[in-house]
Amino acid sequence: MTGRSPRSPLLALLLAAACSRPVPPRPPAAAQASAPPPATRGQLAQVRPPPAPCARRGPARLLLEEADLELDRGQPARALACAEEALRLAPRLVAGLRLRAEALVDLDRLDDARLALSRALAIDPDDAETLHAAADLYVARLPGDRATLELGLEYALRGARAAERRGRADAELTGALVLLAAMAENDLGESRAALAHAERALALHRGDVDAQYERGVALYELCRFDEARGALERVRAQKPEDAWTLHYLALVAERSGQGRHAEELERRARTLAPDELGGGVTIARADFEAEVRRAVAALPEVERRALQAVPLEVADVPALDDLTAVDPPLSPSILGLFRGPSEGEPCLPEDGPRCRSVVLYRLNLARFARSQADLSEQVRVTLLHELGHLHGESDDELRARGLE
Repeated sequence: MTGRSPRSPLLALLLAAACSRPVPPRPPAAAQASAPPPATRGQLAQVRPPPAPCARRGPARLLLEEADLELDRGQPARALACAEEALRLAPRLVAGLRLRAEALVDLDRLDDARLALSRALAIDPDDAETLHAAADLYVARLPGDRATLELGLEYALRGARAAERRGRADAELTGALVLLAAMAENDLGESRAALAHAERALALHRGDVDAQYERGVALYELCRFDEARGALERVRAQKPEDAWTLHYLALVAERSGQGRHAEELERRARTLAPDELGGGVTIARADFEAEVRRAVAALPEVERRALQAVPLEVADVPALDDLTAVDPPLSPSILGLFRGPSEGEPCLPEDGPRCRSVVLYRLNLARFARSQADLSEQVRVTLLHELGHLHGESDDELRARGLE
């Protein structure tokens, strides 16, 4: 669970995921005078020494057994050598391509791994083990943008169906695949489907801590806070130092009015995972309201005129009634909300005197932001998102404009 991106609820929640790749080191100063011209220097920087030969000799089957053992031993370079020797003997061997890809993932050569898995699935689109490796790559290893997660979800669901067809002997593999489906669905904001898959994974592997975690996250996103606390506390009992579990327990405590306990849990989570959870800013209510006023003033004139007819509110977190007014509920982590029909639709008597309104959520926005400058940007983007709903734009249309 560590290393996962923050959850990405639908509607107004904005997920920013970045992937940084290491820069090859500069050559020593003494070598720079004879360095090749720039056109070839980049290619040479990618040259790797020849791998050590596989420790085992024999037919491809034995080489693959050795590759599997080396992966279990935490020796991906040795596993890669064995898988590549097997593939030299049998280039279309799906298990060889899969094991090669798994070794490449462990060596952080993700693009090479993706190509190896694509080739394996081109040869056998329904190989359950390869589909599991592909789902794991796209859901848990690559940056969690929507398109990547959706592809990983498809691999996980297809793999689960393939494993099911092979009967009870593959129950463990089926459980691993439906767990990956739950992970992808939680990250995509499809929490109801995530809950069903997490519970199925638990039925196949009773007590699995990762499945229990995904279940707890889905319950939180579905606003079933007491059940979420119970599930996450069971995870904490087995993994007391898991940062993401502590983070979600902090969110549940905040929803329950336990502000001080929530702060303690969140502080501990950020200490354990500063790169993933170390963001966020602290901003007082008055300062946040001033930030919102600046965002409104910076809007184009046509948007400022549209907003004059719509009350703009600030709240710390979303009200439960707002979240559960739709089915399935909105995520408790949304950054903003537009209430009411779009400006092109009539207000109904049951809508009350305040037919339309926009609300921005201080604590959610402050928690999401990585810096004060980022907070200012996110306030503006969230405001534009909600104004898009006022104008009748759907979430898909807003996503296409970069206002997810």
